[in-house]
Amino acid sequence: MTATETFRKLHAAPAMLVLPNAWDAGSARLIESVGAKAIATTSAGVAWARGYPDGDALPIELLLASAHEITRVVRVPVTMDIEGGYSDDPADVGDLATRLIDAGVVGINVEDGAGTPELLAAKIEAVRRSASRAGVDLFINARCDVYLRGIESGEAAVAEIARRAARYRQAGCDGLFAPCIVEAADIEAVASAVAPLALNVMLMPDLPPLDALPALGVRRLSCGSAIAEAALGHARKLAVSLLAGKVDEMYEVSLDYGSANELFADR
Repeated sequence: MTATETFRKLHAAPAMLVLPNAWDAGSARLIESVGAKAIATTSAGVAWARGYPDGDALPIELLLASAHEITRVVRVPVTMDIEGGYSDDPADVGDLATRLIDAGVVGINVEDGAGTPELLAAKIEAVRRSASRAGVDLFINARCDVYLRGIESGEAAVAEIARRAARYRQAGCDGLFAPCIVEAADIEAVASAVAPLALNVMLMPDLPPLDALPALGVRRLSCGSAIAEAALGHARKLAVSLLAGKVDEMYEVSLDYGSANELFADR
């Protein structure tokens, strides 16, 4: 079974696909080592690791370098968050998809963000054409920012997501990512409205219990930049403590050198 086939099957399995988002090769390999069935990246974390802010600011060559580095060290399927595709030209986004496929990537996230649904649909169509030419059934996860940007609320938000999802599905997407949706009733309504697209929700403080999500129609759970933020927050805390002459917490939760090095011994 190819990595692409494996990734698609994970969205149809009885268990919800849980993706602790990685931001570089090291975090991806670590996440794989603790049992993740696939690796998804966080655009914010990848950008920060490369010294850029999130928000379509990362140079494409650095995105591609990250893709190559991650696919080299992991054996599970890899899906990359490409924000809005780093271009408003659908042809450019299609070309990027081809280069990511060449790097071994089997899925992407691409978002509507501040753009129009029509623009994202055109990008999805271009990506699907590129994937078809490459002979790869790339999994396209369309991020719909209705909740994230507060475009609508209540029943109007569900209706707007359904409208966009229908357009994105027609364009060739496979999944619908609705970040910042947290109410159980909204999740269930959206899952029903966008079916048969696989609904992806993002980990949030007020999200229903994770074991309740599959019954609401969720097929995929990701956590965005949460783990990357936690890692940076912990690193900052340790650095501040060290600069203040305190070292008590330095080794409390660290992965020892030998265990860390062993992660990459056979890669």
